[in-house]
Amino acid sequence: MTKINTLEDLLVWQKARILCKEIHLLIKAGAFSADQKLLDQINRSSSSIMDNLAEGFGRQGLGEFLNYIRIALGSAVEVKSQLYRSIDRNYISSERFTHLLGLTEEIIKMSYGLKKKIIENSAERKSN
Repeated sequence: MTKINTLEDLLVWQKARILCKEIHLLIKAGAFSADQKLLDQINRSSSSIMDNLAEGFGRQGLGEFLNYIRIALGSAVEVKSQLYRSIDRNYISSERFTHLLGLTEEIIKMSYGLKKKIIENSAERKSN
């Protein structure tokens, strides 16, 4: 297993950063201009994923990190819902939707995997 020394080593954070950037480029393109509320929500929730992973990592406590991963997961599922609203309102193409939804689902799976790994490692330490 690769040792995680810095936030930038965290693969799920790297993916969340990519998603955040792609969402920013999407809303900057103008299709959302008539729907400021959705624009703000998808921008904030995509930012929240990477920010909560960063804050949890920075706290350096496993319990706190797990809590922030849970918050990041909630934000990722929120982005997923907002992507569905975006395609339903014809703000994004089906290709763009499929790409962003896939990236969001990858972040969700990676977050669950990270959470599971932290819990397993914590249990191992307690038993030793």
